[in-house]
Amino acid sequence: MNHSPGLPTVEAIVMGASAGGVEALLNILSPLRSGFVLPIIVVLHLPEERRSHLAEVFSRRVSLPVVEAYDKTPVEAGTLYFAGPGYHLSVEQDRSFSLSLEDRVHHSRPSIDYLFESAADVYGPALAAVLLTGANRDGASGLAQVKVRGGLTVVQDPEEAQVATMPRAALALHQPDHILPIHGIGRLIVELEQIAC
Repeated sequence: MNHSPGLPTVEAIVMGASAGGVEALLNILSPLRSGFVLPIIVVLHLPEERRSHLAEVFSRRVSLPVVEAYDKTPVEAGTLYFAGPGYHLSVEQDRSFSLSLEDRVHHSRPSIDYLFESAADVYGPALAAVLLTGANRDGASGLAQVKVRGGLTVVQDPEEAQVATMPRAALALHQPDHILPIHGIGRLIVELEQIAC
C-alpha cells in the first residue's frame, strides 16, 4: 500500500465529536479491521444525567475492544475508549487515564479540549487528533495545542459535517494538516495504523 508522503508514526488517536457524532464515528470506526493496533480515545458530548451506552452500541459495530475509560487504567493498544458522562478525561504522563470533576469547558464535561491538550502533552508528535461534527466550540483550542506539540491534526470537512459549528471553530483557530470528509478520515486512520505497525 502506498502511504501518503509525510505521514508521521503515531502512537495514539484522539477524537472529539458532539451533535451528529455517533453516526460520524460509526462510519469511521466500523470499517477498522480486527487487530487494529492503535488506541483510539473519544470524547463524545452526551447528556450528563444518564449513564453512557456508547461502549455497548459501538462494541456491536466495531471490531476493536470498546470500553469506557476508567481512572488510573493504562491506555492499551488496539482499544477504543470512550469518556464517560460527567467527568473530564485526560491522559497522564505514564499513559494512564485520569478522570476529574474540574469545571466544565464550553459547557461540557467531558471536554474535548481537556482530552486533546493532555494527550498532546503526553504523546507530542506521536498523536493524531480528529475533530468531527458538533454544535459548539469545544475541541478547537485542544486541536491547536496538538499542532503546537507537533501532532497531526484532522478536521471533518464542515461542508459534510452534520453540524458544522465545531469544525468551523477549529478552522478559525488554526490550519489543520487535513480537512477531510468522513470516508477520507477513515482511510487516513487506516494509513496511520499501517505505518505504526
